[in-house]
Amino acid sequence: MIKNVLLISLLASISTLFANEVQIIKVKANCSEQRVCSFNVTLKHKDTGWDHFANKWEIYTPNNKLIAKRTLHHPHVNEQPFTRSLSGVKIPKELDRVIIKAHDSVHGYSSDEFVYKF
Repeated sequence: MIKNVLLISLLASISTLFANEVQIIKVKANCSEQRVCSFNVTLKHKDTGWDHFANKWEIYTPNNKLIAKRTLHHPHVNEQPFTRSLSGVKIPKELDRVIIKAHDSVHGYSSDEFVYKF
């Protein structure tokens, strides 16, 4: 009985921990013929202040090579969800998709990733 209670408590703690990861709500890209793109990424996160906030999103190739990074310099406690842009991103012509990853200052990279297809 005590083992069951401890297991349930542990599972509840883990689910609460992951529930506070940053979520990628929407991604839009506008690209030129030369594949120079502007990305608009909308995130949702339970920012609590400077100690816990969504602090960046990144664009990767399918082979996990970093293409570009958008650093978020402050918390967005009262602005949820929020959208931030990054322009001048050069996407190699051979790629048919990129992967957007989000990060927060406590949990690191979110398990939520967004695949953007061209």
